[in-house]
Parts: sequence; structure tokens; C-alpha cells
Amino acid sequence: MEKQELKKKLTPMQYAVTQEGATEKPFSGEYDHFYEKGIYVDIVDGTPLFASTDKFDAGCGWPAFSRPISATDILEQTDHSFGMQRVEVRSQEANSHLGHVFTDGPKELGGLRYCINSAALSFIPLDEMDKKGYSQYKKYVK
Repeated sequence: MEKQELKKKLTPMQYAVTQEGATEKPFSGEYDHFYEKGIYVDIVDGTPLFASTDKFDAGCGWPAFSRPISATDILEQTDHSFGMQRVEVRSQEANSHLGHVFTDGPKELGGLRYCINSAALSFIPLDEMDKKGYSQYKKYVK
């Protein structure tokens, strides 16, 4: 999808986050304290990225997940912005900036914390997954 099309499809914040690597303010995203059953997909192309089953409250101000639905749909790369060394998380297909992954997640969930901007995600509720073409991902939502 071309940049002009994306600017029409996405809100200014969604565009800034996914296309320009911006970060929404902590505790401001709609999915930070959101715990309905379903999946979270890339706001740009609809690729399933995270399941509600793997979401936890990290208290960091952004939605946190212990793992992606499929590691092959996520790209990880070193990010040296703001004088820090972090691991940036991007979607494989649309190359959307999603957030960062840290190794301070709950040990019982694997030890990772995918700290993801709400603006990079769209939520598909469990009861709408069939209608929206995500039936095969229901197995990830317990």
C-alpha cells in the first residue's frame, strides 16, 4: 500500500507509529488496559500478531504480550534510538513498526515482554473472528 493510501486509511497516530517509528504516550493507548478475548492484528494489513491469551499487565503503559502468534510474522532488529539499545519489533509483511521486545517478562510465560503500541494494532473479538476470516486463529484464544 502506498504512503498516500495509508495516510487516508490510518489515523495520524497510527501512521506515525507504524510508518515513522513513533511511540504513543504511555497509558494512552486503547489496548493498554483491555482484556477481551480475541486477537490483535496489524492495523496496516490485518496480519494476526498477538492473542489475548498471551497478553498481560506489565504496568509499562503499553499492551504487553509474552509471545506473538507466529514468530515468522514478526521481525526483530536492533534499535539504537534515544541513546538506548533495544530490540525493535516490526510486522513481517507490512513492515509496520509495532514496538519493542524486552527480556523482563514473566518467567512463567517465557521471560519476554513484547511492548506494543495500541496504534499499531486492531482488535478482532473472539465472536467476530469467523465473520472476519480469522477462524483458524481461534485455537490461540482460550
